[in-house]
Amino acid sequence: MSTIVIGLSHRSAPIATLERAALDPAGRADLLERLSGSEQLHEVLLLDTCNRVEVYAEAATFHGAVTEIGEALAAATGMPLAELRDNLYVHFSDRAVAHLFSVSAGLDSMAVGEAQILGQLRESLREGRAAGHVGSGLDGLVQQALRVGKRAHSETDIDGVSRSLIERGIGLVEPHLGSLTELRVAVVGAGAMSSLAAHTISRAGCGSLTVVNRTFDAAQRLAGAVGATARDWSELSDVLAESDLVVSCTGAVGHVIDESLLPAATPTPTAETRFQRSDPAAAESERYHRVSGERGPVRRQAFIDLALPRDVAVEVGERPGVLLVSLEDLGDGSGAEHDQVGAVRSIVAGEVDDYLVARRAASVAPTVALLRAHAADVVAQELTRLRARTPGLSESDAAQVQLTVHRVVDKLLHTPTVRMKQLAGEGHDYTAALRELFDLDPRHTEAVRTPPPELRDTDPRGGER
Repeated sequence: MSTIVIGLSHRSAPIATLERAALDPAGRADLLERLSGSEQLHEVLLLDTCNRVEVYAEAATFHGAVTEIGEALAAATGMPLAELRDNLYVHFSDRAVAHLFSVSAGLDSMAVGEAQILGQLRESLREGRAAGHVGSGLDGLVQQALRVGKRAHSETDIDGVSRSLIERGIGLVEPHLGSLTELRVAVVGAGAMSSLAAHTISRAGCGSLTVVNRTFDAAQRLAGAVGATARDWSELSDVLAESDLVVSCTGAVGHVIDESLLPAATPTPTAETRFQRSDPAAAESERYHRVSGERGPVRRQAFIDLALPRDVAVEVGERPGVLLVSLEDLGDGSGAEHDQVGAVRSIVAGEVDDYLVARRAASVAPTVALLRAHAADVVAQELTRLRARTPGLSESDAAQVQLTVHRVVDKLLHTPTVRMKQLAGEGHDYTAALRELFDLDPRHTEAVRTPPPELRDTDPRGGER
């Protein structure tokens, strides 16, 4: 059995394709139902976020898994398989592990370093367990990925890369709107990125800050944390009309903000002279500029769309006086940010190596257990013959003989089995040779492959989870 991941993200597909491939709850249920019935896939986990759709699986064969997962994705998304295939990536075995660890550390997110992926991965694991789609293989892998992500955030400033993303967005809109300190700002959404945006803007200072979210309780919690005003989702249109800058990241499927929610361009006062920003009336007036056409001066407004799929319809950015900044416009960041990314990559690389060594060593454990069971059977048979041939042997003498024989067998097997685990960790697999030499039935290894329930919550590298 080998781990495989097949999916698409902002790295493999244009945003328009990601938007078409986004799954609603019915689509997710349909995809998992198709995959759970596959003979090629023994375990399945779906990671579906605002910028990726990925299927992780423990697969019997590579080609069979690729075919079945690809067809299931095409059916669930409604996209032609040929078109979808052009945007898919496939990682197998060791590369699948490396990919998952990079995802959990925030390295593969469009907003590099965002921590929301940890919660999404944890929720995917919870759902997979509850549905019975995730077994010991993916369970252990995902739990280790979660630990890697936590380590990346605790030992580096990778979180600062996302903050810088928001700061770059503000830097792009300030020439259009004026200083942030005088702007009426609205944050749409209350997830990790929206929360980070609200905190970043609050620390920088703004004229006013409003939080809108589908769940009003979540909007109130975030607003309370940053000194903002919470507004109900039903008031979104009013909030948009009142705001100079709107930052949105909801993770919704489909646009949250489109032209239907926006008012017609508002005319400015008739004076065409630019005023000094120290004058409050001038500050308000300066957020308008003249555009060609019959409507005359219109209000300046800006939207920073941090979501994938997009929260803000492209047509909004085509309105007079409106500047729309998307993730694609925000670039790759500075040298300091690259240093943090490099530090996290080093952590991920080390964790991948450690995990693979532990997994390879663990992979020989069923065969080693079978060998020891075989040896124990041989010892038991020979001791039974000995008792039959020596009826006068006392119980104490028989016990000493039994102990001595067991010690001899243990010492004979100890060094070879330890070396087998060490060599497996280095990439050398001698399990097939061992089964051949001792005539061990490989089918019987399945009986000792799955640990008992009380041992399933241990770290494959040792210790408790």
